[in-house]
Amino acid sequence: MAEIDFERRLERLFADAPELPDAQAFTQRIEQRLNRGWTARRWLLGASGMAGGVIGGSQLVMSNVFQQVESAEQSARVIGQGLARVTPTSDMVSALSGGYGLWIAVGVAVLTMGFAVARVFEEL
Repeated sequence: MAEIDFERRLERLFADAPELPDAQAFTQRIEQRLNRGWTARRWLLGASGMAGGVIGGSQLVMSNVFQQVESAEQSARVIGQGLARVTPTSDMVSALSGGYGLWIAVGVAVLTMGFAVARVFEEL
C-alpha cells in the first residue's frame, strides 16, 4: 500500500513540475531550430526532386521513348485487329455454362470462405 501511495505522489510531482524562469526562451530556441530544420529539408527535397526530374526527362529524350510509343501503338492496332477476328468457340461456352462452371464457382466460394475464417481467427 505504501508503494502505491509513493507512486501516486511521484506521478503528481512530475505532473505538477514547476515552470522554470527561462522556459519561454527555451521554447523559442527549440522552435527556431525546428523551423530551420524544416526549411532546410524542404529546400533539399525540392532540389533533389528537380534534379531527378531533369535527369529522368533527359533519359526519356535520349532513349527515343516517343518513337517507341508510336511503334507500340501500331503493334497494338495489329493485335486489336487480330483479336477482333477471334470468335469464342462453342466448346468453351458450353463448358463454362454447364456443370464445370458451377463447380468452379463453388470452389472459389469455399476458398474465399476459408480465407475469411482464417483472417477472423488471426484477429482473435
